[in-house]
Amino acid sequence: MNIKQMTKALRKAREAEGFCTLLGIGPMSPALIQATLELSQEQDFPILYIASRNQVDMDEFGAGYVNGWDQKRMVADIKAIADKIGYTGQYYICRDHGGPWQRDEERKAALPTEEAMAIGLKSYLEDVDAGFDLLHIDPTKDPHISGTVPMELVLDRTVTLIEAVEKYIKENNLAPVGYEVGTEETNGGLTGTEEYTSFIEKLCAMLEAKGLPTPDFIVGQTGTLTRLTENIGHYSVENAKKLSDAAAAYNIELKEHNSDYLADDILLLHPALGVGSSNVAPEFGVMETRAYLQLAKLEKMLFEKGLVPEVGAAAETLSRAAIGTGRWRKWMVGEDANLTVEEVLAKPELAALITDISGHYAFEDPAVTKELNAMLDRLEKANVPARRYVLDKIKSRIGEYVTCYNLRGLTSKLRKYAE
Repeated sequence: MNIKQMTKALRKAREAEGFCTLLGIGPMSPALIQATLELSQEQDFPILYIASRNQVDMDEFGAGYVNGWDQKRMVADIKAIADKIGYTGQYYICRDHGGPWQRDEERKAALPTEEAMAIGLKSYLEDVDAGFDLLHIDPTKDPHISGTVPMELVLDRTVTLIEAVEKYIKENNLAPVGYEVGTEETNGGLTGTEEYTSFIEKLCAMLEAKGLPTPDFIVGQTGTLTRLTENIGHYSVENAKKLSDAAAAYNIELKEHNSDYLADDILLLHPALGVGSSNVAPEFGVMETRAYLQLAKLEKMLFEKGLVPEVGAAAETLSRAAIGTGRWRKWMVGEDANLTVEEVLAKPELAALITDISGHYAFEDPAVTKELNAMLDRLEKANVPARRYVLDKIKSRIGEYVTCYNLRGLTSKLRKYAE
């Protein structure tokens, strides 16, 4: 069932059996992917894997910080994990925040517009070749423009990119892809209902005039904002409902980003408000980090009692590597975001906080991988189900979203209503 067939069946299932909110999950590690596939199989819901260009991209552009993946390696590894566990459910590979200047180094270098657009398109075409199902067309970043990129420019670049991707798909007789448009960021995002509706109306008219497909999802700002390990935004029930209604008028789904760390009372509101889909990424990576740190404490205790032959340096290695990535800065508040690595390491409490936030950015570091695997091996030889503990900790939190979003049993419903 391709993404177009899925969204069509989804609308029928919702009409007949009640609304649900899809869950987009950042593929932060192989362990997280296995955990989501296991849970998807057990609770019968589809997965949207959402990968940004910083996380997964072509080797030519530096690949990604998640497992060193390019698009084809990620798709192959997810399939291999699915095959290993006998997965029979449904998952979709999605590009999150694709387009020009969407890699940090491209913005820092302030690449010329023509070059940035060409790179963004080349990355999309590799997505298509690799078998991605959904492309987020997001030309709302531009280092040459101070403040918000004008809507007309965003519209023009969005149509240009979709047109080029569609041309490539037709020329190469490839499977259709779905599209997501817009952004959640207040600088460049669609924050007001009137602006949001105007963007949808103009974009659909421009696409239809060229015989191009209209988007399946449009991102809107519902008040979510992630900092540290909290959602510090002020969730707007009113805005979420208005945006979802505006999108639904065009048979488009409202896509919410930055849904990490939301309280259950807010999560439970999503189906009632008609939020079509929401993305969660760092929170599940944090769950995995916390599981490793808990196991590192356990290993030390077992060593002191003579129950394991040695104790490694998994926690310390993970902490130093995570802090060294610098990727934690985007989640910080105040002056702490400007501290050097050595200044952070000199403050144990701050170092612990940053490790908690950003441990997942360092999972692919060779030294971290070596220490973590050695620790897990020692614990399992001591009859501690360490790897299963990590998987189940991740699954536990994802399961709360699955319940709140009314997702259980959805895959079977989609197959029932698919044409």
